[in-house]
This record gives sequence, C-alpha cells and structure tokens, in this order.
Amino acid sequence: MAPARIADDEVYDYIVAGGGTSGCVVAGRLAENPNVSVLIIEAGPDSADLESVQMVGGWINNVDTETDWRLTTVSMPGVGGRKINAYRGRFLGGSSGMNGTLCIRGTKQDYDDWGLDGWSGEEVFRYMAKAETFHGKSWFNAKKDSHGYTGPLHTEPHDLAPISMKVMESYEDLGMPFHDDMFTTGEASHGCGHAPRTVHQGVRTTGADFVTKTYRRDNITIRTECVVDKVLLESVDGDLLAVGVDMVAKDGTRSTARVRKEVIVSGGSYCSPTILMRSGIGHKSELEKIGIECKVNLPGVGKNLSDHLIAFMFYEVKEPGLTSDHFVYHGDSFKSTYALWKEKHEGFLSTFPFGAFAYARLDERLATVPLWQNAPREEGRDPMGLAPHQPNIEFFHTECYGGPKHYADFPIDDKHTFAMCPELFSPRSRGTVSLQSSDPLELPVIDHNYLSDPLDMLVLTEACRFANEIVMTGKGTRDIVKGSWPADLTHHKHTSREDWTEYVKEHAGTCYHPAGTCKMGKPYDGLAVLDEQLNVRGVRGLRVADVSVMPTLNMGHTQMPAYAIGEKAADLIKAADAALSKTS
Repeated sequence: MAPARIADDEVYDYIVAGGGTSGCVVAGRLAENPNVSVLIIEAGPDSADLESVQMVGGWINNVDTETDWRLTTVSMPGVGGRKINAYRGRFLGGSSGMNGTLCIRGTKQDYDDWGLDGWSGEEVFRYMAKAETFHGKSWFNAKKDSHGYTGPLHTEPHDLAPISMKVMESYEDLGMPFHDDMFTTGEASHGCGHAPRTVHQGVRTTGADFVTKTYRRDNITIRTECVVDKVLLESVDGDLLAVGVDMVAKDGTRSTARVRKEVIVSGGSYCSPTILMRSGIGHKSELEKIGIECKVNLPGVGKNLSDHLIAFMFYEVKEPGLTSDHFVYHGDSFKSTYALWKEKHEGFLSTFPFGAFAYARLDERLATVPLWQNAPREEGRDPMGLAPHQPNIEFFHTECYGGPKHYADFPIDDKHTFAMCPELFSPRSRGTVSLQSSDPLELPVIDHNYLSDPLDMLVLTEACRFANEIVMTGKGTRDIVKGSWPADLTHHKHTSREDWTEYVKEHAGTCYHPAGTCKMGKPYDGLAVLDEQLNVRGVRGLRVADVSVMPTLNMGHTQMPAYAIGEKAADLIKAADAALSKTS
C-alpha cells in the first residue's frame, strides 16, 4: 500500500533541503529578514537533547545508530578491496555534531585555485570568520584579525595534554617551525601549531546553533525526521523552475511543500547529488537505467567525489600521565570522567582528544623518486597540482587511544597510547555517488576510488614514513615510545616505502571530508553542476549549498569551508532577491 499523502497546503519563501552544517547557516541567515518564511528539512532528529552531540567526547555514540546515515563505500582496490564506513551526522546540525571540531581552514591559495568569481581565498576566509565568535585563552597567541567575533559558531583553542607538548617538540625537531595560530591565517604551508575547535565552555557548537538557541526565529519552520525525496520542477515560460519539494516522514507519510522564491539543496556530498538525481537532474543514461525521467542532463551530478585519506599509527608510551587514557580506560575511571562533564562540562569529555597539528611539504623527500620526478606538472606546481605555499600533507595525533569503531584494542591495565595520523591533501583520485533506485530511503552507492592514482599512494606512503620518523626520532618523543600498539603491529620498525605501502593499503581510511559531487564551474566545464552563484544549471530557483559544491578540496578540513559556503550562499540569495525586487 502506498504511504498516505497529506494536503499540499504549505508554502514558504525558501525551502532548505537538508539541516546539516551549511543548510542551517543558510536557513538562519535568510531568516534574519523577518518578512520571509523559511522551511528547513532534516532527515534525522533535533540535536538539542542529544547528549552525544553536546558532549564532544561522546561522538562515537552517534556512530552506527539512527543519528548516523550508516553509509558504506563499495570495496575499493586501492585500499586492498576494503569497504570503508562513511560516518555522517543524521540530525539537526549534521556532521558538525559528530566531527573532530577542528577549525583548519586550509590556505587561501586553495580557493584562489578554483578560479571562480566571488570565491577567492580572501573572500572565503572572510566568510569563515563571519560565522565565528572566537574565544581566546591567555596562553594562546591568536592572530586576532583572522578570527570573527560576532557569529553563532563559538570557537576556542584546545588545552593540550602532556603528550601533545612532546609531539610538538618533535615536529619542530624534524623541521616544522612553530606558529601558534597557523591554521587560521591561510598563509602557512610548513610548520606546526594549535588548531582551534568548535567547542566553548565544554559544549560542542554546531551548525544547528544558527537556527536554535538565541538564533531561533519564528519565521523558521524546522521539520525533523523527514527525508527529502526530490525537488519539484515545472516548466514556466519555457524555463524549468523549482516550485517545491517532495518529502517522506519517518512514519512513511508523504507530503509536499511549495516555494515562492528558491529551493536550496544542502544534503552534503553524498545526499545532495542523490536529491538532484531523483529530481531528474543528472546523467541522462544513468537516470533512465533506474526509471527516472531526465529533465536536465548534467553528467557531473555525483561525479568528482574526493576526500582526504588518513592512516592511524598507534604507539605505546613508557611514561604514565602523558596521554589521556587513564581518564577513560583504566579501572572505573570513565565513571568519574562522565560525572565531571555532567556536573561541570569539564574534563576529558568536554573536548575532542586531538592534540598538536602540522603542515608539511614533501618536495625534498620525494625529489629523487622516479614517479615524482617524471610525473607531468604545470609550471610552478608539483605533480599534485600544488604551489610551493600549499602543504602536501597534514599531521595530527591523538592524545589517547581511539578512532573509528574498529579501533577496539583499548589500553587497559595502566597502559598508555597515542596515534600519529598523516593526512593526504590534494588527492588526484576521484570517485562517484550514484543511486541504487528511485527510492529516497535507499542509501546511495559510494565509490571513492581511493588511491587509484599512484601519486596519491606515493604521497600518503611518504607521509606515513615521515610521521613515523617524527615519533621515533624527534627529540620530544623518541625516548618515551615503547613500540607499536597493538604489539602485533610493527609499523614503528618500518623504513622502506614498500613496507609503508602495504600498511597504507591495509589501514588507510577516510578523514570524513567528502566533497565535490555538485561542483561549481565555468560553462565549458562538462562536470560543472553549478555556476559561481551556486545555481543548478538549467533550472531557475534551485541552488546547492554545502561542500559538494567545492571543485577541489582545501588543504585543511572541510568544517570551516562548510560554514563559509552557507554564509556565502545566503548572501547570494539575498542579493538575487534584492535585484529582483528592484526590477519588479
């Protein structure tokens, strides 16, 4: 029996399809005009009462539950035929409620490289600052002009555990100079420093804060536990116009909402392309294979999928008290740790246990490698397409044992561990997101095609070698490491690229930065889904606003760009509305 359908009697000025990081920003900023009405539709529940969202250290409790999309890739040859979980937040605020809270913005050159009007590094960095209210600490030498102080997103520096000071010392010893706030300025490509976090007073701050708390407005309707099936399109005066959306509630009830002005799709890099495809926007032959009438033939929908890959490399340390393991794994310590957060929003669970961060160039380390030497490159760029002032890799480390759920060899019995995590920037490999069917409740097919390009494997392998050298030879850590964790791994002894290549195939995983599946681009770009104004090509009144619009990834993390894209989208929509009002 077909699900019941309620009357199509809802009409709004704007409909935001997706209540994740960017979608909440768009809705919140549009609603600053009290004369417009905004509907935001989120597939998961409200996050206000989700302790695992508010408590930063509780993020793992969101995984593999109803608050996670529970997405998994297909098996991929580049990572030894493994399938990799693609955790994404399925609640108001989206992945900003279960990520690592890191404000690592990349370099300004990353955005300049897009070559799109209105999206220069200077402009994108201003939008990142607009979203933020930064709270400094006495020990942190902030670049004050690079931060924002009036946005709904509250950020602050992270108080490092003792192991982080040791790792920072090793970073510097291996040639990466210290710059306190280097991940905010967008100007550094080689060095180490502190990464501010989307945490304040022991509580996570998320995209949901743009439409809730002190920013809750009467002209916003928030509909949770409701999946957007498709955008409704009609032919008006010879043009295809977005006129509303079709939705499916948790109980299976279908309904539609109509729109006066615009629909903004903000489902993220996995769900935004699938909403477009179910609407009849995508590669014509692929849509017709699953029985969807193609209304706009845009072959780039769901293509150009890219992500940052990382590898966790755990080490056991000799000295107690350096890592944070004793707060959670030793005896019944978790009980008091949890009580401290519940009572005062303090302690281990009040923040994310990532420590010190670094950027590095690999030019000298790869200079004699034939693959690197002989690879084609543009003038002034390396084989990965990067300029000398863009980093090839990032290093970060954990302050205790932990990571995705398969890391389950907890260091009980007074043992102490941490992981070094090299991260690959500027991946050349590209993947796809596609539909299994037209059913909006069926999960998409995700193929990241990880490490299919040999240069990606080379750079990540070298990053692992370098990371191990930092730990094993850097003066801050070399005397405290006991060996690999768990003991049956021997990565601390690896020296050859061949050894590290095998390690990468077996252990590399996503950094949860999927992007690019509804990319912006010039008219001559055959894979460009959007123009520079975020308009879907061939449709009026329809935009996409989330990190799926990024033509290429930034050399950082995608949280702050997601906020910037939401801020920029809202300004573009307001400007278009103002221009239309003047002419009508």
